Amino acid sequence: MTFSVRLPNVPDLPEPAIADDTEGCIQCQMGSKLVLFITGHCHWMCDYCPLSENRREIDWMFANERRVEIGDWDAVIEEARAMNATGAGITGGDPVMARERVLEACKILKNEFGDDFHLHMYTSIPFKAEWAKDFAEAGLDEIRFHFLDLESEKYTETMAACVESGMLTGVEIPCEPDKEIELMELLEIMRDMPVQFLNLNELEITVGNHDNMEVRGFNLSDEITAGAAGSGELATRMRDRVMAASIGAPDPEDNKVREPYPYHLKFCTATYKDSGQLRRRFIRRGEHTISPHEILTEDGTLLFGAIDCGQEDSESWIDEIHSETGLPKRFMLYDSENERIELPLSIAEELVDEIDAPISLVEVHPTHERLEMTVVYLNR
Repeated sequence: MTFSVRLPNVPDLPEPAIADDTEGCIQCQMGSKLVLFITGHCHWMCDYCPLSENRREIDWMFANERRVEIGDWDAVIEEARAMNATGAGITGGDPVMARERVLEACKILKNEFGDDFHLHMYTSIPFKAEWAKDFAEAGLDEIRFHFLDLESEKYTETMAACVESGMLTGVEIPCEPDKEIELMELLEIMRDMPVQFLNLNELEITVGNHDNMEVRGFNLSDEITAGAAGSGELATRMRDRVMAASIGAPDPEDNKVREPYPYHLKFCTATYKDSGQLRRRFIRRGEHTISPHEILTEDGTLLFGAIDCGQEDSESWIDEIHSETGLPKRFMLYDSENERIELPLSIAEELVDEIDAPISLVEVHPTHERLEMTVVYLNR
């Protein structure tokens, strides 16, 4: 018996990293950055905040999808090793709300993985200039400021201190389609700011912000992505303006020739963030944690077969399967939580007509919690 399963159709992702992208962006696109959610606390209530209710304004920590106790750095390190991480992106909430925790995280991660383990952080707080040195000395390599209400002036002193301390310093903001005038003006304002890069994210409509986005009149751009209609188009125009100026070409929109902008602009689409970066991170974790009986799919999920079995029968059943099929016992695993024997899908298919117990195909995420995506019973 051969069983086929239709997996999600992920579109091609034509957005490879380029030489001018920051190291944080390059590693994110590789899927090699640990996502360290340091706290859910934040000073602000941005109406486009994508955080779900189980993270917003709650002082929890997550290492990727794994919830960890505050200060449990061993669990954070374990998760980083499970995906063979080359760095970490520190996020929230707003990490500066838990400043001492950020400093501790930076020091511990650098000490564990070495100076080449790249650390970047997001914040919307124009913190005290003297704190920049503390972050840099703790090991923070790159910092990204979110301009609240697109007001840039109050961040200038803090950003200058960050540049002086040696951190790569830039801005990362969502591209709000109803803020075209302000965003185009920001391109010019940032010419005189201590900024080394500008990252534009396609505005996403999520469960956490759907009601607010509906009030503002935003709709999804299509049925595949979570991007808001008009956001990607505006970000593309802004990127084209900066790229044209960099080579002395006329702007494709107004035909003006502008002086080169002293910073790099990157546009990250919702599709790429969700179906590209996340999938690559899942694939990376799957490659480093896969068991002998599992198959890693192109979408970063794990497939295997399973036989429902009580704890009391598990040992004898494994012995019998080994005896009858010749399958080495290391290719079988008893899952006591779900009361099933996990084994290669091909063997499970062969046993469909031989065993009365329910036999299934199981698909899980390669995360610490191994979230089940699919369970399909093969013999009933």
